[in-house]
Amino acid sequence: MKKWIIFSLLLILINCKGKKNESYFTTEKASVYFKEIEQICNRDSGKLWGKNLYGPIMFVERVTRRITSNLPDNEGLLKYKDGVYTGLYPKELILSNAPVKFGGTQFAMTPLPEEEEMYRIKTRAIHSLFHRFQENEGVASSPFNENNMDEKEARLWIKLEWKALRKAINTHGDERQLAIRDALIFRGANRELYHKYADDENKFETYEGLATFTYTTLCTNSPEEYKVRLFENLDRIYSMQSYARSYGIIHGALYATLLYDKGYDIKKINTESFDLGNAVRELYNIELPAICRDVAGSLAVNYDIDAINKEEEKRDADIKESIHSQISIFTEKPVVFLELESPYFDFEPEDIHSLDTLGTLYNSIRVSDNWGKLTVDKAGCLVSNNLKFIRITAKSFKADKDHISGDGWHLILNNDWELVPVEENYYVRKLVP
Repeated sequence: MKKWIIFSLLLILINCKGKKNESYFTTEKASVYFKEIEQICNRDSGKLWGKNLYGPIMFVERVTRRITSNLPDNEGLLKYKDGVYTGLYPKELILSNAPVKFGGTQFAMTPLPEEEEMYRIKTRAIHSLFHRFQENEGVASSPFNENNMDEKEARLWIKLEWKALRKAINTHGDERQLAIRDALIFRGANRELYHKYADDENKFETYEGLATFTYTTLCTNSPEEYKVRLFENLDRIYSMQSYARSYGIIHGALYATLLYDKGYDIKKINTESFDLGNAVRELYNIELPAICRDVAGSLAVNYDIDAINKEEEKRDADIKESIHSQISIFTEKPVVFLELESPYFDFEPEDIHSLDTLGTLYNSIRVSDNWGKLTVDKAGCLVSNNLKFIRITAKSFKADKDHISGDGWHLILNNDWELVPVEENYYVRKLVP
């Protein structure tokens, strides 16, 4: 009897293991998604940006690195199977929602979520297709990191601005005009305080914000559904502890919504440093005070500034608690230091937390740079606020030629790079000839 019980349990475990490794993204399902995404793009047919966004798409599973594409590459790396093209994406390369050249063809890369969610998969594909369009138009991506947006006063102004923009999108006539004016005054107050960041903020809002606006516009079927999805995104980002790598994703979309709603030709936005806020000001004929901060404080009362202050006080307390529990991991020896030269990051905005002047904590992240590729699955890593260094714990450190690992992370070094011990810590450096 015991033997039969053990045998039955083994069968259950084998079946569970098999199910866990199976992908929901079959070739049949991929064909359906490609068809739907093509229909979405054809329905727009270039009305929004002057060109049909549809093109080569590469869905990639994060764990297996399995590629499923709608079109072949120029070098024959992808093989035709059941109406789609399949292959493997190199493990040493980063996955992201950005265009990538693979086999001589520029694909819109779309990493698949762990669980199937139709809207999320379709919007991720349109997101990447839009970035592919931007790259073809000469608009390049960069590692956006607006650290000023994690300072308390900046967060207060931006939360007030978001509340005013939400009100503007939900209203019409004089009420909308006043809400837009309030939003632009809060924006002005923020930029008067952090004026040197304005150009980088414009680039972030234009690159990522217009992607959000585009996929939300194309993947919804009515103004009501559009607003529901837009504000879901706003609420998600509003609740984040750090805005440095996320605020532009929704900020640009909110201003683009106001432009589009009044008949503005979105195709006029053809530079990476375009100021969406200024375009809204001109289109709606809004007059602003000479110094926005002189009046912004009194307007804040109308947007529940007391509640925002309480939210930020809680955030400060959470950060202090995080610093207390996390600081030893990244400050006490031994620690691995990686200098950033030309990094590319892949992460989820929800996974990052500010540690004040220490930097930003990423619970999980994938980073590629000249030295190779770092993957952090747990235990986190600390990225300096100036994007110059990464720190990870050297606990459980192991080195096997170019493959190095530690507690919750592994690093693959490129040729001509090495990891060297310095006192009790480790540093990555280029090999000296």
